[in-house]
Amino acid sequence: MCSYEHVESAERYDLIASALRERDRVEVAELAELTGCSEMTIRRDLDVLERDGLLRRVRGGAVSTLSGEGAPYGVRARQQVEVKQRIGKVAAELLDDGESVVIDAGTTTLEVARVLVGRRLTVLPLSLHAANVLAEGSGMRLVMPGGEVSPRELAFYGQLTRGAFDRMRFDTVVLGVCGLTVADGVSSFDLCDAETKQAAIRASARVIAVTDSAKLGRVAFGRVCPITDLDVLVTDRDAPADQLDRFREAGVEVHLA
Repeated sequence: MCSYEHVESAERYDLIASALRERDRVEVAELAELTGCSEMTIRRDLDVLERDGLLRRVRGGAVSTLSGEGAPYGVRARQQVEVKQRIGKVAAELLDDGESVVIDAGTTTLEVARVLVGRRLTVLPLSLHAANVLAEGSGMRLVMPGGEVSPRELAFYGQLTRGAFDRMRFDTVVLGVCGLTVADGVSSFDLCDAETKQAAIRASARVIAVTDSAKLGRVAFGRVCPITDLDVLVTDRDAPADQLDRFREAGVEVHLA
């Protein structure tokens, strides 16, 4: 039987997602063995992940619905939560009161936004998730970019969003990434997202990339910018030392959370 003290739901979701990345179909029985939980618990987990769009339930198991895409927002929001919270805290400490800041869309950048609530900053969030969090505090100047909003990510995109950066300049952009390597720089699974990130980078004097170590060494579909566009990288302590050394050699200041 499953013990929730030993295998939390977020950890099980990560294990299920990893199994689906390795093969297109997984069985309830093998997932129960993998996690040490009951098959009833696994079936409930599969129901949750099906609602989030990660998989489709089939008799006895589930099949992946992802094909060269990033995981849906609802799935990512449950992954590496404590790691993202640590990254968010470290990144927020790099921002000075009085700065103007762009907060990119994504689940890691959302944790940065949570820490910034109530700070004396001018902030432009690139998602409604971050906007809703930031609106809870006082003392902050909140600026909205306009444009279209993607259904699940609730991220701003399109010509109106990009056009906002033609009229404003920022001290810092806190950038989320889908993939990051020295050779290919920052990449994104979505081309519209890549274009929005590029506009934010062009309008900002400093670029702070925030990501958990799992995305280091990964290359996604749409290229955003070369590694030389990054000033700072905030990631977690599990990041491979050799990769971090290569980022430092490329001139990126690295902070570990």
